[in-house]
Amino acid sequence: MKVVKCLLPILLIGLIIFGIGCSGIDKTDIEEVITNELDLLKNLDSDTTLKYISYRELFPDAENNDQLSDRITEVFSLFFKDFDYKILSIDVDQKNHSATADLRLTTLDAQALARDYASALLKKDIMDAAENTENTNETGLSLEERYTVLSELLKDTEYDTVQHECSIELSSTEDDTWEIKRTYSLENDLVGNLMTYLSDPDILSPDETLNVYLKTLKEMNLNQMSNYLGLENSFSDSDTAKQEIALALAEKIHSSFDYEIVSTDISGYNAQVQTKITTFDSDAILGDYQEQIDQYLSTSEAVIDGQEKRYQKSFDILLECIQKNENTRSSSVTFHLINDGVAWKLEDNSLELGNAILGTLTQAPSEEEDFTDSYRTDEGSEESDYSDSYSYDDY
Repeated sequence: MKVVKCLLPILLIGLIIFGIGCSGIDKTDIEEVITNELDLLKNLDSDTTLKYISYRELFPDAENNDQLSDRITEVFSLFFKDFDYKILSIDVDQKNHSATADLRLTTLDAQALARDYASALLKKDIMDAAENTENTNETGLSLEERYTVLSELLKDTEYDTVQHECSIELSSTEDDTWEIKRTYSLENDLVGNLMTYLSDPDILSPDETLNVYLKTLKEMNLNQMSNYLGLENSFSDSDTAKQEIALALAEKIHSSFDYEIVSTDISGYNAQVQTKITTFDSDAILGDYQEQIDQYLSTSEAVIDGQEKRYQKSFDILLECIQKNENTRSSSVTFHLINDGVAWKLEDNSLELGNAILGTLTQAPSEEEDFTDSYRTDEGSEESDYSDSYSYDDY
């Protein structure tokens, strides 16, 4: 009995040592599996990238008929160039043949990348509209086009790195080898939560979204700005005089437009962004125009000219007033945005922008209008209602 009592502690210690030894061996094997796999990501191994990162998971709404190209592989090479990791702990469940490893990952700042990507995509949509480019793809950009945008951002921008902790699940096979379980969560963790950020409808705030609209507008060339604001459509396509006025207005906007975002008010899926818009001084143009048209219509020349010539003269005067005006003015403008569950969008985009810049300066007098009725010269009296033909409301 004494021998048995003496042996029990020894056996117990042996079992503990044996258990620790097995656990240690398991943990070493697990650590080796993790190291081998993640080192391949660090070394930009494309096969390993395909194993853990689904190229289509980043953009699940994109067309799925694209073939994988060098462009896509290049994106992940750029993304993982600063990738690193540290194994913090390993917990083995011998009974269920599973394990969990806690890691600290170092990845590129995916939130900043996603924010830049959203801005780049919105800018592309705006520029397509300015170029009168219609996207025939009902689901938007293709997978290849989306990765092209990411590739350009990663090439042109030096992003910081960030750290975050994650857990990796492993399971043992029948031959007692360990393998990492591939999950959506693991994919997302390895790319720094990029998949989460790309699908975040608030990745750009309402004021950041509006800033993209206004900054892109400011960077447009003359033709793009004219197309986007619909200046050519504001006047008759067949009337040369009106087209000249549209062009003159576009030139004034292009040379004077500026903006400042003042404040943002968000209520659920709706937002109002208060801004200060600087553009040409329509009041100064109106005042100059009114003075000159009154002088002209008070002369006998206006009566002799007849309706058609008076009509043309009015446009000549307005065009001259626009071209020589160098004054600018700043006005408070409230823009309305709505979140459709995908992103914040400017309501009526180009229309609202056009109204903010032009007010209601979109109507020219009709060719059929008889200015003789508007300017009565009988008995020496002169009365002008012509200013009603143009509306320069405050914007």
